[in-house]
Amino acid sequence: MNISSPAIRKKSPGFGLGLRPVHYPDFLKEPQAVDWLEIISENYMVPGGKPLAMLDAILARYPVTMHGVSLSIGSTDGLDAHYLADLKALANHVQPLWISDHLCWTGVQGRNSHDLLPLPYSEEALRLVVRHVDQVQDMLGRRILLENVSSYLDYRSSEMREWEFLRQVAEQADCLLLLDVNNIHVSGINHGFDPIEFLDHLPVERVQQIHLAGHSDHGDYIVDTHDHPVAEPVWALYRHTCARFGSVATMIERDDRIPELPELIAELNRARAIAAETPETWTEAA
Repeated sequence: MNISSPAIRKKSPGFGLGLRPVHYPDFLKEPQAVDWLEIISENYMVPGGKPLAMLDAILARYPVTMHGVSLSIGSTDGLDAHYLADLKALANHVQPLWISDHLCWTGVQGRNSHDLLPLPYSEEALRLVVRHVDQVQDMLGRRILLENVSSYLDYRSSEMREWEFLRQVAEQADCLLLLDVNNIHVSGINHGFDPIEFLDHLPVERVQQIHLAGHSDHGDYIVDTHDHPVAEPVWALYRHTCARFGSVATMIERDDRIPELPELIAELNRARAIAAETPETWTEAA
């Protein structure tokens, strides 16, 4: 990929929320205490109609990032050329701050599972993902961000820890990371690893964005559901994340049981307060 900018994150635009249709009226009525919004790419990869009309109205008021759920960067089927063309067309229309998706696979033989399925952390999977990231970044003409997913099973074929795999992907593919702090907590509980060890082994200069979200606690396991407020253990982990990575763009995700916008902004303000308590430890690129 021929990208001349340094392989480090850009300056943080501040604190954002995931844009959901229920909150369109709030964002269009008056300015909100939100620095930027994250859109789900697939919701707007359409030729026209109400979704794009609403998005255009939002774009006039807020910068946005694009976050996808169907890139399937780890699929052995290869990348979907039509999907990539639509993604690039949307990026040209939106001019997002950045584009992200998940380090996962989502289906096989053309069938979408509509789930974010974890990869085996093996050398073979690493080579596949790096090759696919190269293709995507060449197509888009920019670096992408990849997000760590929550997981509920292990592969016997894994040869390294998740954080080692994530770091190798970022460095070998020259991409950036979207660090989901809730997913680290969820997977840490489910698999019995220390989330602090996960965080401390990631390359500071590659982390461009942070997700915070809620989960469902089932006692001996937890599920990433995005239908609850951010849990206290995740806030504690976010505090450590800020101490390690410094000023990183942070947002709250909520996809079910979506509350009124002021409740989400109150959570976002808590993230602002935690970040403000943390001494700056990293100098970002302009």
